[in-house]
Amino acid sequence: MSNKKLRNFVFTLHRYIGLAVGLIAILVGLTGSLIVFQREISEFQLHQQFGAILPKGERLSLETVLDIVKAAYANQPELALQRVYLPTKPDDFFNVVISIPSHDWVEVYINPYTGAILGDSLHPNAVQHFIQIVYELHTSLKLGNLGLQILGIVGLLVSIVAIAGIILWPGWRKLTSGFKMKWDAHPKRLNFDLHKVSGITTAIFLLFTFFTGFAWNLGYVDPLIRAITFSPSLPELVSVAIAGQSPLPLGQQMETAKLALPDGAFRSIDLTKDPKAPLRLRMKLPQEQMEYGMSNVYLDQYSGQVLRVDNSLKASLGEKILNSFEPLHYGTFGGLPTRILYVFVGLAPLILFITGFVMWWYRKRKQKDDLQLVRQD
Repeated sequence: MSNKKLRNFVFTLHRYIGLAVGLIAILVGLTGSLIVFQREISEFQLHQQFGAILPKGERLSLETVLDIVKAAYANQPELALQRVYLPTKPDDFFNVVISIPSHDWVEVYINPYTGAILGDSLHPNAVQHFIQIVYELHTSLKLGNLGLQILGIVGLLVSIVAIAGIILWPGWRKLTSGFKMKWDAHPKRLNFDLHKVSGITTAIFLLFTFFTGFAWNLGYVDPLIRAITFSPSLPELVSVAIAGQSPLPLGQQMETAKLALPDGAFRSIDLTKDPKAPLRLRMKLPQEQMEYGMSNVYLDQYSGQVLRVDNSLKASLGEKILNSFEPLHYGTFGGLPTRILYVFVGLAPLILFITGFVMWWYRKRKQKDDLQLVRQD
């Protein structure tokens, strides 16, 4: 295939895939911009709604907090504890995630010193409700598993569009032409300049966000990366139930996890009713950028045996690549500046779709005018 034919093929992919998935990409981009600072907004809203938490003495034990939640929702016989996020600051609260028959997940907020239940996500205020809808649209289009599959496919297609756009960028021939904007030019030329400049300045970040979304939603990337990097697959971990013995207290398990990863600070613990499932404690090392950490300790629920320690700083190459997906997707790899940048990156699909559609429309109109001239002749 000649270079010209290859370029035309890439151009066709870029144009028609972009037009086909553009509207969904716009929705994903705009909702992504709105939830870049979701955690900070939620924390601010919760503190505004429930008041400031005043540190008083020692925090309650984790078992005590979970007992309080179970007692408060005793009228929900099928309640299942799913996860607990531990306070990271003196004025922070426990966030216990539960599931009940009417909801896949409900967040319950508890004062860590008094044990008072401050509220739950079953009764969100207007801002929290809006953020919840935006988050569900961003992650699944509010369509459940079907939405996850759709967004996984869209993530792959947008990644192809981004790569094709990088290949087609005119700056490869002459750098200045790739970034030049002719503000006084014909609207057609100005539209093209806006498309090429906004495209090349955001393409790599769009590739980060949409490709990682594809990888998470469809799950084909993990084994491929492990194979390419010769990184071993992680074995399935199992707790071995002991007859007549309940799972060990969480406080004891936390002590074991701390010995296994001394520099780690606890961020969350996955809770389960499955007696065969391991206990997963997520921890943050001082060198990690992600607020909730990238390191884990897995323990047997009954014996407390350390089944595996995932130290993100000592992980295999494949594991490090997979761990990089989270900061690349959320824009946390560069701290606050890149998170602010991602707010604007989320606007890029809208700008690129509009300018791309205008370019397509100009081309169609020219083809129509040329056809009319031929018929007149």
